[in-house]
Amino acid sequence: MLTPLQAWTTGVDDRRGRPTAPRTDRAEDRLGLEFRPISSTAVPSHDLQVGVLALQGDVREHLAALAIVGVTGRIVRRERELAEVDGLIIPGGESTTIVKLAHHFDLFEPLRQRIAAGLPTYGSCAGMILLADRILDAPADQDTFGGIDMTVRRNAFGRQVESFEERVQIDGIEGAPITAVFIRAPWVEEAGPAATVLARVDTGPAAGRIVAVRQQHLLATSFHPELTGDARVHQYFVDMVEHGAHIEGQTE
Repeated sequence: MLTPLQAWTTGVDDRRGRPTAPRTDRAEDRLGLEFRPISSTAVPSHDLQVGVLALQGDVREHLAALAIVGVTGRIVRRERELAEVDGLIIPGGESTTIVKLAHHFDLFEPLRQRIAAGLPTYGSCAGMILLADRILDAPADQDTFGGIDMTVRRNAFGRQVESFEERVQIDGIEGAPITAVFIRAPWVEEAGPAATVLARVDTGPAAGRIVAVRQQHLLATSFHPELTGDARVHQYFVDMVEHGAHIEGQTE
């Protein structure tokens, strides 16, 4: 039986006994995958409109995780699509590429403004970097959408060949620890007073490192919960959206 990380990196989904769609960092190829229908037995039970920023990264996997918790996700690439959602997920991928494409699609400033105005937003891996107010080991000119009072170090856990899985307990999520998949993952070097630390790595050389943070309407994780089939992080975020959809624009 393959682990979620092995299935992702090899392109073989052992749970279904057949190859998965190949992964690629090329935005045009990834977007071709994102528009394929997502199969799920879940029946949408929410009227919420949760978008997934579909410029590059694990868009399809986040849409599938939203379907598990009864939410129909929406692809966001244009400002008009952004205006129609109650919450947004910024997926893992390559943070510099996502920023370049956001500028290309004239989406960077609208995104930054809506996040600042209170749009509930969840960033995983590269999404965590893009929600950070401060970043380390990044190109000098790299922009972020910002919003969380934290300093994030890019690729802190090492190269892709050093990717790993770890059981992580997240404050506010009941039950057993979740399986966290770290792929060229960042960690939070420092969380400022406005941010709340939700999870740390418990074991190994990175023990004590911060890997999940929340600040008001914003949530960020170093890892990829969308790759595991455990949708509790997405349910946590949907609960945030249900509350935050009514108070956007009232953040301090």
